[in-house]
Amino acid sequence: MNNKGKGLLALLGIGAGAFAFWKYKNMTPAEKQNLKNKVNNTGQRIKETAQDVEASISDKYDKLKNSTKQEINDITR
Repeated sequence: MNNKGKGLLALLGIGAGAFAFWKYKNMTPAEKQNLKNKVNNTGQRIKETAQDVEASISDKYDKLKNSTKQEINDITR
């Protein structure tokens, strides 16, 4: 992408950020609280999903490690 395209994308990003800021500033306190709740809920779901993935990977790693140890023991007998 050339510099002109990058500059246009940067300008578009700044404009979107300014619009989002203006929109947030003009929200009612109830709308702001609703938005904060959505963000917090989404963050919590992401955190729980990451923990689930971590636990799953850990379990699979432990199973693989144990099966490898068992196979080594079987071979050396």
